[in-house]
Amino acid sequence: MPSKKHVLKVYLSPQEFGEIQASAVRAGLSLSTFSKRVCLGYTVPSLEHQEARLELRRLKGDLGRLGGLIKQALANGADRQTVHKLLHELDARQRELQAAVGRIR
Repeated sequence: MPSKKHVLKVYLSPQEFGEIQASAVRAGLSLSTFSKRVCLGYTVPSLEHQEARLELRRLKGDLGRLGGLIKQALANGADRQTVHKLLHELDARQRELQAAVGRIR
């Protein structure tokens, strides 16, 4: 049974083809999927952006674990004011990281 899909033919120089292929690789998409998304005006997520978001989320988790350790220090008799100051600072950094994750598209 023949396919009902249409084929779009485009003539490119070797340099143009290389650039488009490199962009598709950076986006983590096949050349066909990448070309369709670009031609139809859809956003093409970059793997670099996805990796940056994941790294920021990992960092946010690390800050959360650090907060847990600081709370343990409070339970073990650390200065209450110092601990609260550190916890508020960690909370502010977590909010900043969350905002940075939201800005990466």
